Amino acid sequence: MKAMILCAGLGTRLRPLTERWPKPALPFLGPPLLRYHLAVLKAAGVTAVGINTHHLPEVMAATARAECERVGLPLHVVHEPVIQGTGGGIRGLKDFLAGDDFLVFNGDILFPVDLRPVAAAHRRSGAVATMVLMPMPPGETYAAVEMEAGGQVRRIAGRGPGGPALSPWHFTGVHVMSPRIFGFMSPEGPEDINREVYVRALEAGQSVRGEVVRAYWSDLGTPSRYLATVRDVLLGQVPLEGLGDAAPFTGLARGPGGSWVHPEANPGQARVEGPAYLGAGCVLEKGAHVGSAVAVGARARVGQGARLQRVALFEDTQVAPGETLEEVLAWGPHRIPAPL
Repeated sequence: MKAMILCAGLGTRLRPLTERWPKPALPFLGPPLLRYHLAVLKAAGVTAVGINTHHLPEVMAATARAECERVGLPLHVVHEPVIQGTGGGIRGLKDFLAGDDFLVFNGDILFPVDLRPVAAAHRRSGAVATMVLMPMPPGETYAAVEMEAGGQVRRIAGRGPGGPALSPWHFTGVHVMSPRIFGFMSPEGPEDINREVYVRALEAGQSVRGEVVRAYWSDLGTPSRYLATVRDVLLGQVPLEGLGDAAPFTGLARGPGGSWVHPEANPGQARVEGPAYLGAGCVLEKGAHVGSAVAVGARARVGQGARLQRVALFEDTQVAPGETLEEVLAWGPHRIPAPL
């Protein structure tokens, strides 16, 4: 089975971070987010990966090449000069994907899930596509996927044939598709896989199924969600076993306050309350205070008397002596509010 990771998004809600990194290339507790996607896909039996690029295409392609080489997965890259949406993006990799059923994975989520049962269920069903679903996250307003008790999807974001006794579910951003899905795509131009392509398939009488999974899931598309996911991992609320050696903190020592300390980090005489992550080459000066749910990126420096509480500090960032940061993403001179 092959897979596609959607990597062309603009990441507007995460600016200015996404002026430096496309979302799947963003550092997340050390490695780029893409590393975790590849671990999930390889564990599911994927043997080759394709991506689409648009925003910062050279950065995205270089990150993907390095990460695919690390795990021994061949990589296929298609660039979109004009962004094509999720449906158009998948269509752009038709030649790469069309030989067999394939997986599609959103590039901006953390979802350490076992996809083998989902792929097997899709093959058994004969459906044109299977959407990986879960209960709606509390307090969120994502558009619902409405499904019959037997697993048939009947309406997506209010579109589709509908029917009686439908239950609403949250779409995780992961699907399994049959190559038949390409027959319901427009020949060119941007389009949405869920709201347009799947709706056409449903209205033509095709089966689109939903498979409900119970696993940790987070969308990292906003500063608050990014920081909340950092917090969840540091507090041990995310099962990471399925990521294998790609899991955050693999090979790192435990330090003060239950922190994870890279061998090349220098916590010095700082007070580390933790749980925290201290990345390669970071320096904490004397008198600095690192509180709970703090990630200090590679080569960052926290000045004397500075205080960090629920903060993600990106690589090479300097925190001034005496500066206090709370519930922000910090990169270079930028302090991006991320209220939890």
